[in-house]
Amino acid sequence: MKKLWLFWWMANIFWAVIFVVGTAFIWFREVDGAGVTQTPALKLVTFIVFIIAFIFPVMLQVVWLIVNLVIKWMKRTVE
Repeated sequence: MKKLWLFWWMANIFWAVIFVVGTAFIWFREVDGAGVTQTPALKLVTFIVFIIAFIFPVMLQVVWLIVNLVIKWMKRTVE
């Protein structure tokens, strides 16, 4: 059981680091890959798309959390 929680925390830390690095990359770049100068409005649109892309991993982490909690609860009731 402790392994499940350890892996869950490691996965959360991984996704948090990826999110922070991606956010910093979006906000601090001045020109995107197509050569378009990034205005605050374009950065915001890009950031919203980035957040939408992170909805799937967040949903997976929430499901994984629920599974871990249910397993923990079931082990408590059996003992």
